[in-house]
Amino acid sequence: MFVVTADQVGSRHSADKVAETLVALNSEHGAQLSLPADRTAGDELQLLVDDAELVLTLVLELTRNGDWSVGVGVGSVREPLPSDTREATGEAFYAARDAVTRAKKQATRFALTLAGNEEEPSRSIRGTDVESLVTLLLHLRERRTDGGWELFDLLSTGLTQSESADRLGITAGAASLRARAAGIRVERAASEALVRLLDTINGSEEAQA
Repeated sequence: MFVVTADQVGSRHSADKVAETLVALNSEHGAQLSLPADRTAGDELQLLVDDAELVLTLVLELTRNGDWSVGVGVGSVREPLPSDTREATGEAFYAARDAVTRAKKQATRFALTLAGNEEEPSRSIRGTDVESLVTLLLHLRERRTDGGWELFDLLSTGLTQSESADRLGITAGAASLRARAAGIRVERAASEALVRLLDTINGSEEAQA
């Protein structure tokens, strides 16, 4: 299971973003969450999910604007699950606490911790491996210009690159150059690979539980 813990950056000097973020997360992703996003401390939120693609989506959404330090814990959770995220416990929650603490010191404000002993010979992929690859993806996204994000967001709605170019009032050639500079194709390929890796470490953790 994946536990995502996010701590608001600079909360002492800015308006509270937890409430509006909880509404957005639960409205958009609530049906896919194992436990809903909830406030666990004054400026912190947490949720539980068992879907690798969704956990990567959540990380990318929360880190996009630099408002959150995001930690992902991977491991077992105590069952049966309670109805309230704040009442849940297990190795994944402890791992997420470690991860969000480390995330606050990272340039990308992201960290991932795989519960248990990462040095076990049976583990071909470690949490640190996945964390490093997600970090590379986050660095790529940090370099994206506003124009690159405009194109990325249009393509994310299902529009083709040609349709997105029309919407932006630019030529197909200009859109192609913008997509290349924004690393959109690279991000898609990397995200697909990362989902497979996240599935692998989630599966290996469940097998040991």
